[in-house]
Amino acid sequence: MTAEIGDQLDMTAKHRAHLARRPHLSRPINGHSREIPLRDHTEQALSTYFDSLNGHRPGRLYDLVMREVELPLFQAVMDYADGNQSRAATILGINRGTLRKKLREYGLAS
Repeated sequence: MTAEIGDQLDMTAKHRAHLARRPHLSRPINGHSREIPLRDHTEQALSTYFDSLNGHRPGRLYDLVMREVELPLFQAVMDYADGNQSRAATILGINRGTLRKKLREYGLAS
């Protein structure tokens, strides 16, 4: 077994342990799911948000949505990567410097 495959298996074991501690995060691994896709949750949340405005115009919606999504995204990925910023940046597909900046921005930097 190569080191890369060993790392992937280890990550999977760590992820399973993480999910055991936080069962509400459990998701099927193989993509076969009867759960509602994230996209649908987003549409529903935005529809509810617009309904709650009672005719007022929203402002800075993009910034609002990004703050609401990025914080739990970075928390979950950092937890999944056991705090390893290089691994987390790779998982996210962003530069480690960008990740560090975002972690500081959200008060997640250690």
